[in-house]
Amino acid sequence: MFFRQMFAAGGAPRPAGGGGWVSSLVGGGGRSASGTFVTPESALALTAVQSCVTLLAESVAQLPCELYRREGVDGRRKATDHPVYDLVRNAPNPWQTAFQFREMAQGQLGLRGNAISLIERSPDGTPTALYPCQSDRVTVYVGPDRLPYYELVPGEGLVPQRMVHHVTWFSLNGYTGISPIGLHRDALGLALATEGHASSVFANGTNLSGVIERSKEAGAIKDQAVVDQLLKDWQSRYAGQGNTAKVALLQEGMSYRQLSMSNEDAQLILSRKFSVTDIARMYKVPPHMIGDLDRATFSNIEHQGIQYVIYTLLPWLKRHEQAMNRDLLSAGERADYYVEFNVGGLLRGDQKSRFEAYALGRQWGWLSVNDIRRLENLPPVAGGDTYLQPLNMVDANGKPVRPSDKPTDRMVKEIEDCVQ
Repeated sequence: MFFRQMFAAGGAPRPAGGGGWVSSLVGGGGRSASGTFVTPESALALTAVQSCVTLLAESVAQLPCELYRREGVDGRRKATDHPVYDLVRNAPNPWQTAFQFREMAQGQLGLRGNAISLIERSPDGTPTALYPCQSDRVTVYVGPDRLPYYELVPGEGLVPQRMVHHVTWFSLNGYTGISPIGLHRDALGLALATEGHASSVFANGTNLSGVIERSKEAGAIKDQAVVDQLLKDWQSRYAGQGNTAKVALLQEGMSYRQLSMSNEDAQLILSRKFSVTDIARMYKVPPHMIGDLDRATFSNIEHQGIQYVIYTLLPWLKRHEQAMNRDLLSAGERADYYVEFNVGGLLRGDQKSRFEAYALGRQWGWLSVNDIRRLENLPPVAGGDTYLQPLNMVDANGKPVRPSDKPTDRMVKEIEDCVQ
């Protein structure tokens, strides 16, 4: 009833005799080749999937997202006076923060390939709120006009595209994204089956570190109390960290044999490690960022972090940015306004590398003191907007400065400003 009231004026569009309408259910679950039934919820129980999905969701949610207005050729400023600014920067709806909203949206994308929200608009068409929807319950229709229509609640009618904010992952039909869980169902099913097998081994099997053997000639100890006392004494004297490397003395034909890991156990561990790598590959996440440090070193881990931002995170951010530009701004506004995430903080290197880069930019004249201070989230200082120029470089079209030439008043003033 809620959605019908919103479109009481013209009514939600209906299939015209059913002709030209194509339905696409946004979901992503099923039975894998291993026999395990895989859903986004069951896949999320895998620690590697949970780490990848939440890493991407938290990375997107923590970044500042701003609405900008273009000024001049390359200038811009924050459009704080535009009503969409508050939606993308602060509060998309009455109960969610911007962080919570984007975290949930990216989580839906990571699990189901689609993030769908209902747009509430004022009478003049201005967006006033974004209400998240469960994408697995949404049906997307393609109308005769080739535009998508959404059935957000079964039986409640269709909602036009202008009332829906829809972000998609990789798509084959151009309207709905593919579910990563559904696409990689077999790989995830194998990981779930391996987890289940490992759990059953520990629940139903035995895992001994060694056995005490008694020769056949010595005969068996038939009194169970004697056996129990023997094992108790052995445990108290030779087990535990404090008893490491002690020397044991065995009598009455006894000998100790240490048990090594079986080939089956070794293969199980390797299979579980491969599943972690496989899931990281699915989401294009560097393994060290989800706790797999086997191939991480101090020399490459920083560059892997930067690669994560460029090749993994930026495509997701572009999907969010362009979907917001399309759904929250009118065609006329898109010429002057645009939404953008600020990833500068994630691309910064360590302190030594940053300061060396700043020194280079300052020396060659494309960074001022205040430019550098802004990059370090520091307030500007008086006289910090001066740009330097090396004295041994001049404009190629200008007259070279010879040592005999006297300095101009402008040159003297620039030097005095730098000294101050």
